[in-house]
Amino acid sequence: MEPQGYDEALGLVSTARGRASRALDRAERAAAAAARHEHLAVSDPDPDGRKFHTHVAQTHRRSAACHRSFAVLHAAFADRTSAWVRGKGSRPRFMTGVAEALGTASAAITLVDSAQNQLAVAVSDEPALSAQDLEFVLGEGPSRDAAYERRPVHSAGEQIERRWPGYGPVFTSMGFTSVLAVPLETQAGCFGSLAVFDARAGLLGSTDLAEVTAALTRIVLLGPDADPELYGGTDHRDIVQQAVGVLSVRIGCGIADALALIKARAFADETTTAAIARRILNGDPYP
Repeated sequence: MEPQGYDEALGLVSTARGRASRALDRAERAAAAAARHEHLAVSDPDPDGRKFHTHVAQTHRRSAACHRSFAVLHAAFADRTSAWVRGKGSRPRFMTGVAEALGTASAAITLVDSAQNQLAVAVSDEPALSAQDLEFVLGEGPSRDAAYERRPVHSAGEQIERRWPGYGPVFTSMGFTSVLAVPLETQAGCFGSLAVFDARAGLLGSTDLAEVTAALTRIVLLGPDADPELYGGTDHRDIVQQAVGVLSVRIGCGIADALALIKARAFADETTTAAIARRILNGDPYP
Protein backbone atom coordinates (compact mmCIF):
# COMPACT_ATOMS: atom_id res chain seq x y z
CA MET A 1 0.00 0.00 0.00
CA GLU A 2 1.30 3.46 -0.87
CA PRO A 3 2.01 5.77 2.08
CA GLN A 4 -0.86 8.09 1.20
CA GLY A 5 -3.25 5.13 1.01
CA TYR A 6 -1.90 3.82 4.31
CA ASP A 7 -2.49 7.14 6.07
CA GLU A 8 -5.94 7.42 4.53
CA ALA A 9 -6.85 3.92 5.72
CA LEU A 10 -5.65 4.64 9.25
CA GLY A 11 -7.79 7.76 9.21
CA LEU A 12 -10.83 5.72 8.19
CA VAL A 13 -10.18 3.25 11.01
CA SER A 14 -9.95 6.07 13.54
CA THR A 15 -13.10 7.75 12.24
CA ALA A 16 -15.09 4.53 12.22
CA ARG A 17 -14.01 3.53 15.72
CA GLY A 18 -14.84 7.03 16.99
CA ARG A 19 -18.31 6.85 15.50
CA ALA A 20 -18.85 3.39 16.99
CA SER A 21 -17.75 4.58 20.43
CA ARG A 22 -20.01 7.64 20.34
CA ALA A 23 -22.93 5.51 19.18
CA LEU A 24 -22.43 3.12 22.10
CA ASP A 25 -22.42 6.09 24.49
CA ARG A 26 -25.71 7.28 23.00
CA ALA A 27 -27.12 3.76 23.28
CA GLU A 28 -26.25 3.62 26.98
CA ARG A 29 -27.86 7.00 27.63
CA ALA A 30 -31.00 5.97 25.75
CA ALA A 31 -31.18 2.68 27.64
CA ALA A 32 -30.81 4.50 30.96
CA ALA A 33 -33.58 6.90 30.02
CA ALA A 34 -35.78 3.96 29.02
CA ALA A 35 -35.18 2.32 32.39
CA ARG A 36 -36.17 5.50 34.23
CA HIS A 37 -39.44 5.80 32.33
CA GLU A 38 -40.17 2.09 32.77
CA HIS A 39 -39.84 2.60 36.53
CA LEU A 40 -42.10 5.64 36.38
CA ALA A 41 -44.64 3.69 34.33
CA VAL A 42 -44.90 1.13 37.13
CA SER A 43 -45.09 3.66 39.97
CA ASP A 44 -47.33 6.31 38.40
CA PRO A 45 -50.90 6.03 39.83
CA ASP A 46 -52.37 7.89 36.85
CA PRO A 47 -53.28 5.59 33.90
CA ASP A 48 -52.49 8.36 31.43
CA GLY A 49 -49.14 8.89 33.12
CA ARG A 50 -48.33 5.19 32.91
CA LYS A 51 -49.24 5.21 29.24
CA PHE A 52 -47.05 8.25 28.62
CA HIS A 53 -44.01 6.80 30.39
CA THR A 54 -44.43 3.46 28.64
CA HIS A 55 -44.48 5.19 25.26
CA VAL A 56 -41.38 7.24 26.08
CA ALA A 57 -39.58 4.15 27.36
CA GLN A 58 -40.32 2.27 24.15
CA THR A 59 -39.03 5.18 22.10
CA HIS A 60 -35.77 5.21 24.05
CA ARG A 61 -35.42 1.41 23.71
CA ARG A 62 -35.74 1.70 19.93
CA SER A 63 -33.21 4.52 19.91
CA ALA A 64 -30.78 2.45 21.98
CA ALA A 65 -31.11 -0.50 19.60
CA CYS A 66 -30.57 1.76 16.60
CA HIS A 67 -27.39 3.24 18.08
CA ARG A 68 -26.06 -0.21 18.94
CA SER A 69 -26.64 -1.38 15.38
CA PHE A 70 -24.97 1.78 14.11
CA ALA A 71 -21.98 1.01 16.35
CA VAL A 72 -21.73 -2.60 15.17
CA LEU A 73 -21.69 -1.55 11.50
CA HIS A 74 -18.96 1.05 12.04
CA ALA A 75 -16.88 -1.27 14.21
CA ALA A 76 -17.09 -3.98 11.54
CA PHE A 77 -15.90 -1.51 8.91
CA ALA A 78 -13.04 -0.42 11.17
CA ASP A 79 -11.99 -4.05 11.70
CA ARG A 80 -12.00 -4.79 7.98
CA THR A 81 -10.08 -1.63 7.16
CA SER A 82 -7.52 -2.41 9.85
CA ALA A 83 -7.05 -5.88 8.38
CA TRP A 84 -6.63 -4.34 4.92
CA VAL A 85 -3.93 -2.04 6.27
CA ARG A 86 -2.10 -5.17 7.41
CA GLY A 87 -2.31 -6.63 3.93
CA LYS A 88 -5.25 -8.93 4.53
CA GLY A 89 -8.07 -8.88 2.00
CA SER A 90 -9.19 -6.18 -0.40
CA ARG A 91 -10.23 -2.63 0.36
CA PRO A 92 -13.41 -2.95 2.44
CA ARG A 93 -16.82 -1.55 1.64
CA PHE A 94 -19.09 -0.33 4.40
CA MET A 95 -22.04 -2.13 2.83
CA THR A 96 -20.27 -5.49 3.16
CA GLY A 97 -20.83 -5.22 6.91
CA VAL A 98 -24.47 -4.33 6.31
CA ALA A 99 -24.94 -7.45 4.20
CA GLU A 100 -23.30 -9.66 6.82
CA ALA A 101 -25.38 -8.12 9.60
CA LEU A 102 -28.45 -9.20 7.63
CA GLY A 103 -27.14 -12.70 6.96
CA THR A 104 -26.41 -12.40 3.25
CA ALA A 105 -23.52 -11.66 0.89
CA SER A 106 -25.09 -8.90 -1.19
CA ALA A 107 -26.92 -5.70 -0.24
CA ALA A 108 -27.25 -2.20 -1.63
CA ILE A 109 -28.53 1.25 -0.74
CA THR A 110 -30.10 3.34 -3.48
CA LEU A 111 -30.76 7.06 -3.01
CA VAL A 112 -33.47 8.70 -5.13
CA ASP A 113 -34.90 12.14 -5.78
CA SER A 114 -38.55 13.13 -5.54
CA ALA A 115 -39.16 11.81 -9.05
CA GLN A 116 -37.65 8.42 -8.11
CA ASN A 117 -34.59 9.00 -10.27
CA GLN A 118 -31.60 7.03 -8.98
CA LEU A 119 -29.10 9.56 -7.63
CA ALA A 120 -26.50 7.34 -6.00
CA VAL A 121 -25.82 3.78 -4.94
CA ALA A 122 -23.66 2.03 -2.36
CA VAL A 123 -23.12 -1.73 -2.59
CA SER A 124 -21.52 -4.62 -0.73
CA ASP A 125 -20.04 -6.37 -3.76
CA GLU A 126 -19.96 -6.54 -7.55
CA PRO A 127 -23.12 -8.69 -7.93
CA ALA A 128 -25.07 -6.09 -5.94
CA LEU A 129 -23.62 -3.34 -8.14
CA SER A 130 -24.71 -5.21 -11.28
CA ALA A 131 -28.23 -5.60 -9.90
CA GLN A 132 -28.52 -1.90 -9.05
CA ASP A 133 -27.08 -0.84 -12.39
CA LEU A 134 -29.71 -3.00 -14.06
CA GLU A 135 -32.41 -1.02 -12.25
CA PHE A 136 -30.71 2.20 -13.30
CA VAL A 137 -30.72 1.10 -16.95
CA LEU A 138 -34.26 -0.28 -17.10
CA GLY A 139 -36.05 2.00 -14.64
CA GLU A 140 -37.75 -0.92 -12.90
CA GLY A 141 -36.96 -3.23 -10.03
CA PRO A 142 -37.36 -3.83 -6.28
CA SER A 143 -35.39 -0.83 -4.99
CA ARG A 144 -37.37 1.54 -7.14
CA ASP A 145 -40.69 -0.01 -6.13
CA ALA A 146 -39.85 0.02 -2.41
CA ALA A 147 -38.97 3.72 -2.53
CA TYR A 148 -41.93 4.69 -4.70
CA GLU A 149 -44.53 2.62 -2.84
CA ARG A 150 -42.91 3.28 0.57
CA ARG A 151 -43.36 -0.32 1.66
CA PRO A 152 -41.28 -3.51 1.69
CA VAL A 153 -41.02 -5.42 -1.57
CA HIS A 154 -40.17 -9.13 -1.52
CA SER A 155 -40.03 -11.43 -4.52
CA ALA A 156 -38.55 -14.86 -5.16
CA GLY A 157 -38.28 -17.50 -7.87
CA GLU A 158 -40.51 -17.19 -10.93
CA GLN A 159 -42.38 -14.32 -9.30
CA ILE A 160 -39.36 -12.07 -9.97
CA GLU A 161 -39.69 -12.43 -13.73
CA ARG A 162 -43.46 -12.02 -13.65
CA ARG A 163 -43.29 -8.85 -11.57
CA TRP A 164 -40.49 -7.20 -13.57
CA PRO A 165 -40.56 -8.46 -17.19
CA GLY A 166 -37.44 -6.54 -18.17
CA TYR A 167 -35.45 -6.63 -14.95
CA GLY A 168 -36.48 -10.08 -13.74
CA PRO A 169 -34.96 -12.42 -16.36
CA VAL A 170 -31.60 -10.63 -16.32
CA PHE A 171 -31.57 -10.47 -12.52
CA THR A 172 -32.19 -14.19 -12.14
CA SER A 173 -29.58 -14.94 -14.81
CA MET A 174 -27.04 -13.35 -12.44
CA GLY A 175 -27.69 -16.24 -10.05
CA PHE A 176 -29.97 -14.45 -7.59
CA THR A 177 -33.06 -16.33 -6.41
CA SER A 178 -34.76 -13.69 -4.26
CA VAL A 179 -34.73 -10.01 -3.36
CA LEU A 180 -36.06 -7.97 -0.47
CA ALA A 181 -36.15 -4.16 -0.58
CA VAL A 182 -37.34 -1.79 2.14
CA PRO A 183 -37.77 1.99 2.01
CA LEU A 184 -35.45 4.40 3.80
CA GLU A 185 -37.70 7.17 5.02
CA THR A 186 -38.25 9.91 7.53
CA GLN A 187 -41.31 11.95 8.38
CA ALA A 188 -40.29 14.26 5.53
CA GLY A 189 -40.47 11.50 2.94
CA CYS A 190 -38.66 8.57 1.36
CA PHE A 191 -35.14 9.17 0.07
CA GLY A 192 -34.18 5.68 -1.03
CA SER A 193 -34.22 2.00 -0.24
CA LEU A 194 -32.16 -0.88 1.09
CA ALA A 195 -32.09 -4.02 -1.07
CA VAL A 196 -31.00 -7.40 0.27
CA PHE A 197 -30.31 -10.13 -2.26
CA ASP A 198 -30.92 -13.82 -1.49
CA ALA A 199 -32.04 -12.83 2.00
CA ARG A 200 -32.33 -15.48 4.68
CA ALA A 201 -35.77 -16.80 5.53
CA GLY A 202 -37.61 -14.67 8.07
CA LEU A 203 -35.59 -11.50 7.49
CA LEU A 204 -38.66 -9.50 6.49
CA GLY A 205 -40.28 -8.29 9.69
CA SER A 206 -37.27 -9.25 11.82
CA THR A 207 -35.68 -7.11 14.51
CA ASP A 208 -32.35 -7.31 12.66
CA LEU A 209 -33.79 -5.70 9.53
CA ALA A 210 -35.66 -3.03 11.49
CA GLU A 211 -32.58 -2.04 13.50
CA VAL A 212 -30.20 -2.03 10.55
CA THR A 213 -32.64 -0.01 8.44
CA ALA A 214 -33.03 2.54 11.25
CA ALA A 215 -29.26 2.75 11.67
CA LEU A 216 -28.74 3.25 7.95
CA THR A 217 -31.30 6.04 7.89
CA ARG A 218 -29.28 7.81 10.57
CA ILE A 219 -26.01 7.09 8.78
CA VAL A 220 -27.27 8.41 5.46
CA LEU A 221 -29.26 11.41 6.59
CA LEU A 222 -29.58 12.07 10.29
CA GLY A 223 -27.53 12.44 13.44
CA PRO A 224 -24.28 14.14 14.37
CA ASP A 225 -22.18 11.41 12.69
CA ALA A 226 -24.16 11.15 9.44
CA ASP A 227 -21.98 10.16 6.48
CA PRO A 228 -23.89 10.00 3.16
CA GLU A 229 -20.67 8.96 1.42
CA LEU A 230 -20.31 5.80 3.55
CA TYR A 231 -16.53 6.20 3.82
CA GLY A 232 -16.20 6.89 0.12
CA GLY A 233 -18.34 3.91 -0.88
CA THR A 234 -21.23 5.88 -2.38
CA ASP A 235 -21.24 6.08 -6.18
CA HIS A 236 -22.92 9.20 -7.53
CA ARG A 237 -22.40 7.99 -11.10
CA ASP A 238 -20.14 10.97 -11.77
CA ILE A 239 -18.44 9.23 -14.68
CA VAL A 240 -21.82 8.53 -16.28
CA GLN A 241 -22.88 12.16 -15.91
CA GLN A 242 -19.60 13.30 -17.50
CA ALA A 243 -20.12 10.92 -20.41
CA VAL A 244 -23.71 12.13 -20.84
CA GLY A 245 -22.45 15.68 -21.33
CA VAL A 246 -19.73 14.60 -23.76
CA LEU A 247 -22.11 12.45 -25.81
CA SER A 248 -24.76 15.16 -25.87
CA VAL A 249 -22.28 17.57 -27.46
CA ARG A 250 -20.73 14.95 -29.74
CA ILE A 251 -23.95 13.83 -31.42
CA GLY A 252 -26.05 16.95 -30.85
CA CYS A 253 -28.81 15.57 -28.64
CA GLY A 254 -30.37 16.45 -25.32
CA ILE A 255 -29.08 15.27 -21.95
CA ALA A 256 -32.01 12.89 -21.42
CA ASP A 257 -31.51 11.33 -24.84
CA ALA A 258 -27.77 10.94 -24.26
CA LEU A 259 -28.41 9.14 -20.97
CA ALA A 260 -31.00 6.91 -22.64
CA LEU A 261 -28.45 5.96 -25.33
CA ILE A 262 -25.84 5.05 -22.72
CA LYS A 263 -28.34 2.91 -20.84
CA ALA A 264 -29.46 1.20 -24.04
CA ARG A 265 -25.88 0.40 -25.04
CA ALA A 266 -25.09 -0.95 -21.57
CA PHE A 267 -28.11 -3.24 -21.71
CA ALA A 268 -27.31 -4.42 -25.24
CA ASP A 269 -23.67 -5.10 -24.39
CA GLU A 270 -24.57 -6.72 -21.05
CA THR A 271 -22.23 -4.37 -19.22
CA THR A 272 -22.51 -1.42 -16.83
CA THR A 273 -23.29 2.19 -17.62
CA ALA A 274 -19.91 3.09 -16.09
CA ALA A 275 -18.13 0.86 -18.61
CA ILE A 276 -19.95 2.55 -21.50
CA ALA A 277 -19.18 5.96 -19.98
CA ARG A 278 -15.47 5.17 -19.84
CA ARG A 279 -15.52 4.23 -23.52
CA ILE A 280 -17.11 7.54 -24.41
CA LEU A 281 -14.69 9.56 -22.28
CA ASN A 282 -11.80 7.67 -23.88
CA GLY A 283 -12.96 8.88 -27.29
CA ASP A 284 -14.36 5.64 -28.62
CA PRO A 285 -17.02 6.10 -31.33
CA TYR A 286 -20.59 5.72 -30.22
CA PRO A 287 -22.55 3.59 -30.57
